[in-house]
Parts: sequence; C-alpha cells; structure tokens
Amino acid sequence: QVSAALKEGHVTPTELCQRCLSLIKSTKFLNAYITVAEETALKQAEESEKRYRRGQPLGVLDGIPVAVKDNFNTAGIETTCASNMLKGYISPYNATVVQKLLDQGAVLLGKTNLDEFAMGSGSTDGVFGPVRNPWSYSRQYKEKSLPKSHSEDEESNWVITGGSSGGSAAAVSSFTCFAALGSDTGGSTRNPAAHCGVVGLKPTYGLISRHGLIPLVNSMDVPGILTRCVDDAAVVLGSLAGHDPKDSTTIQDNFKPFELPNLTDVSKLSIGIPKEYHALGLSSEILDLWSKATDLFENAGAKVIEVSLPHTRYSIVCYHVLCAAEVASNMARFDGLEYGHRSDMNKSTESMYAATRREGFNDVVRGRILSGNYFLLKQNYENYFIKAQKVRRLIANDFVKVFGGGVDVLLTPTTLSDAVPYMEFIKEDNRTRSAQDDILTQAANMAGLPAINVPTGLSERGLPVGLQFIGRPFQEKQLLTVAKWFEKQVKFPIIQLEMKRNDHGAFQHQKSAS
Repeated sequence: QVSAALKEGHVTPTELCQRCLSLIKSTKFLNAYITVAEETALKQAEESEKRYRRGQPLGVLDGIPVAVKDNFNTAGIETTCASNMLKGYISPYNATVVQKLLDQGAVLLGKTNLDEFAMGSGSTDGVFGPVRNPWSYSRQYKEKSLPKSHSEDEESNWVITGGSSGGSAAAVSSFTCFAALGSDTGGSTRNPAAHCGVVGLKPTYGLISRHGLIPLVNSMDVPGILTRCVDDAAVVLGSLAGHDPKDSTTIQDNFKPFELPNLTDVSKLSIGIPKEYHALGLSSEILDLWSKATDLFENAGAKVIEVSLPHTRYSIVCYHVLCAAEVASNMARFDGLEYGHRSDMNKSTESMYAATRREGFNDVVRGRILSGNYFLLKQNYENYFIKAQKVRRLIANDFVKVFGGGVDVLLTPTTLSDAVPYMEFIKEDNRTRSAQDDILTQAANMAGLPAINVPTGLSERGLPVGLQFIGRPFQEKQLLTVAKWFEKQVKFPIIQLEMKRNDHGAFQHQKSAS
C-alpha cells in the first residue's frame, strides 16, 4: 500500500523517512534500535525521491524504510552484536542481504537491538539493555492487565519482546519501519514475532545468503524477515533469495520472486498437527487457539491429520550441544588481534587473549564457549557432538517422512505462552529460558525447513499470540500462501499504542506512516 502511495505521489520517500525517524525518537524508551542512521537514511530517501520523479523506481521496496538487526555487517554503520567485544566496530562491507535491500532502493533507518551475539530468547542480555515490547504500552494490554490507578505499574509490568531479534520485531510492531531483518538460529525471528504480533519468516536454509551475518551456528543460521503482513514478507523474500557466490551454502538455481495468490479453496490442502508439540508448559490459551485454528482449516474443507515426529523430544538437548559446539568455534575469531575490543593487558599474548575475551563477552557467551569446548574435547567428541549430529539426522528424517506421507504444511504453536513481564523473565538464567522458549521452533532449524509465525489472536492479558506453519524445503510459495489465507481468516487486531509519560502525541503519524 505504501509503495503504491509513493508511486502515486501521495507521500514522498523523504516524508516517509522523516515520519519513521520521528517515531523512532518518540519510541526511544522501547530501546529497539542500537544505532539510528538518520543522515544516511535521509540521503537514501532523497535518491529514491529523484528516481520516483523520473518515473524510474527500482521496485516495490524503493523508498520503503527498513531496519536491520545489529549482527548484519553494514558498511559505514557500526555493527556491535550488542556486545562490548564489537563496540565501535565498523565493517568495510555490507552483508549480502543488506546490499540487496539497498540495491532495491530500500531506506536503511538503523540497526536494531538483540541479545549479545544473538544468544538468548528475550532480547534482554545485550550491553545496550533490554528491549521493551510495544504491546506493553498498548490500550489492549493496559485495559486488561494494569490497574487504572497505578501508573508506576507501567514501569514494572512491561513485557519482553522475545528474542534474539527483539529489536527488529519491536521496530516493525511500533510502526517505526515497514520491514526488518532478523536472524533465526533456533527461533530468533519467529519467537519475537509471536510476542510482538508481527509476521516472522524463517526461510529454508540456503535460500538466502548468510554472507555478512556474524555467525552463531553456521549450520542453522538463516536471515529472517519481520513484517506486518504475509504479503510483505513475500515481497522482501523475493528481493533477498537466490544464489550468492560469497556463500557456498546458498542454492545454485535462480530464484523467481512470486506474488501470493488469494487462496479460496483449501480442500486440496493437507495440514499436519504434530502430537509431540503438545509440549510441557504449553499454556491452555495457546492450546485452545491451536485447536480453533485446526477447526478453522477443517471447517473450510482442508484435510487435517495428526502426525508424529518421534524424535522431537530429543531435539532441544541435541540443539544445545550443537549450538554450543559451533559457538565455541565461531567465537574464537574474537581474540583482540584483528578487530573489535583489545585489552590493555600486555604481559603476554595469551594473557591479552584471555583478558580481551573476559572483558568483551558477557557471562552467557562465555558459558556457551566453555560448554562448547567441553563437548568438543577429544574424550567427549563422540559422546556429545557426533551423537547430537546423528540425532539431528533422525529429527530431519521425521519431517521427510511426514511430508513424504502427503502432508503439505505443519501447524504448531510458536511459543509456550504470551510474553512475560521482564521482572519475571530475568528470575531464570538465559540457558534455562532459551531451552524453554526454543522448544517449539528449533526443530525447523535443525531440519533446515521454512517456517513462519502468523499473529493469531490476543491472550486474556491483551498480548499477541502466534501460531507457526512449517513447510517443505524450498516450498516458500505454498507455505506463505497458506499463511496468507490463515491471516485473512483470523483478522489479527492492530496495536493501539498509547505513549509513555508525556509523549502522548507521538503516534499522531501512526495512520499515515502505516
């Protein structure tokens, strides 16, 4: 819609960019952005405006304000991974996905907040502080959860965004940009998308280039896409997907961007409901929503069948072994020699390494490095790493069998519950939280499958709840078409943001900007 408005001259790219920048300022308390590239963004908007005046826009994304998670390299803009280790680091090149967005004329507003090095499921563990969920300041949440008289409760009752791409999800949810990039290793795009009431797409492994995404787990990392509707996710995917000579794991075939059809007949669809996803700790609200969604498909004529993915119960343990092992390997590059933080300790090279890593990494990162190196020790390698790889193959085979049996798409919950208040979330450590929060999402990463979170409804507390669709590898068009049909049926409500403290006028541009 906004692309059409730009083409018709109802709004100019510069006006749109300025509105978004003003919204970023008035929602600063959400802590969604680490760096706002105001000057660069306005220059890019100006260039876009010239192209529109000439009647030669580069495509649908020309002039559209976007944000990027701060673990993607951006030339000329700081890339920190929300860590002291990379504070002040400016990359000499753009990540492939960032470059592709810029080549399409998108306007890069800035870099969004995350858990340090994307290790976490709350966006609470970065050095720049936690991200606040915009729904904490929505009329829907306030009316149902906060006592009318206690305005100080707003301070203690704000809820988390989920993670680790919480900054990107909050940025899209609060209307400060139209699309954002996240990364997804075990659910880091879909989890915050569910908590912030936005669409979060994790494409098939290898469909989008990882070049320039600072790696967490090379064999599972995928750039994720966060938007406010499924159609937008398809547009962004069309701009990013395809082979990249700089990433040998990308597909060799050319990717043809697609427009999503309006599905009217779902009678030929087969929807699988994995019984193992009735996980321990799944809230009754989400179970009820999942059941209603199943009925929705059934009543519309789709074939709904219960399926089994028997190795799912080993999945989270297997995921954490492999994740820690690859983290230990990937973090070895941060030694204080080539880039990033360097300690003043100069007794010896070894003491400089140790001090640099002690000062640069937080406890969560150091803990994963330690456990990863433990799993990779010669005497443990067979028992942990190799065994986890074998279990990973069994998990992937479960999906192959189910899809081979005629199922088109799997329907599961995305999270165990709605977003929890920050004060409650930090009572448990990062490792425990991640194990709980990734339980429904990480199997898709282990198998390299495409998956999408679709906002489905509001909980009793007035907070968003989403459901997840998992598709066959490289069948994004089918997955997104089903997701679009479902999105149309559930009619998820628009967030009614009410500003904090004295900023009540800050959302006056909400309608025109969105």
